[in-house]
Amino acid sequence: MSLLRDKILLVASDLFQTRGINSTGVDTIVAVAGTTKMTLYKYFNSKETLILEVLKKGHLDFQGWLSDQLTSHSKKPSEKLKKLFDFIEEWVTSPDYRGMAFLKASAEFPEEDNAIHRLSASQSEQFRHYLEELAKDAGVKDSEGLALQLSLLIEGAMQAEQIKRGSGAIKYAKKAAKILIDSALTP
Repeated sequence: MSLLRDKILLVASDLFQTRGINSTGVDTIVAVAGTTKMTLYKYFNSKETLILEVLKKGHLDFQGWLSDQLTSHSKKPSEKLKKLFDFIEEWVTSPDYRGMAFLKASAEFPEEDNAIHRLSASQSEQFRHYLEELAKDAGVKDSEGLALQLSLLIEGAMQAEQIKRGSGAIKYAKKAAKILIDSALTP
């Protein structure tokens, strides 16, 4: 990948997260990235393409980070599930936290047939599937149900923290998740 392409992606991601996608024009992106529209359109043929690439990169980065954290700190599948909210809390409370991109994008593009909304919905489903696999590996019988419950807690806490930093929502979500996980792991 080109360094300039990467810079445009990084700048666009930051602007979309801090100012909103619809509120951030291409002129602003190129000005902050120190490039031109022609260069931006060389790498991304439209603003929609740029948005989709930002969402894809953000999702892959988050999933990779979370997976690496769980793998490096836990060997047993049940431990990974139990430590999940420790790392979600770490991420949500970090100074760089700006929310979950797919949640924001789906709110800004609510039409279900919109490509950005479809990708956001797909990423939400992929995350839930990841949680389901963690639960299944840990021997949870209703892994799909637990995954849905945990994703609701995670996404809700992320939204609450996005609305008001330091809300404490993640701490309560973590307590609720512990009850759900412990109950699901009990034979």
